[in-house]
Amino acid sequence: MNENVRLTAWVRGRVQGVGFRWWTRATALELGGLVGYAGNLGDGRVQVVAEGARAQCERLLDWLHHGDTPGRVDGVTEIWGQPRGGYEGFEIR
Repeated sequence: MNENVRLTAWVRGRVQGVGFRWWTRATALELGGLVGYAGNLGDGRVQVVAEGARAQCERLLDWLHHGDTPGRVDGVTEIWGQPRGGYEGFEIR
């Protein structure tokens, strides 16, 4: 059973101005089947919203926590929910 889910993750650390959103988009596209976005927040965090198969979202979350990301990730907070739709692909905002 691999239902579709919505992952919303807030990544804190040195994640703005270092290519982190680009890396997140490239990772999501590499995993395949994910739609959503990565966007900068005013407080220095990056918000990542990904919708797709739970296994792919979990892999993306694992990469956000432990991958060789640009910058420095100090922590990730996430919530899970039902997909809302409305995304064409995976965007940088």
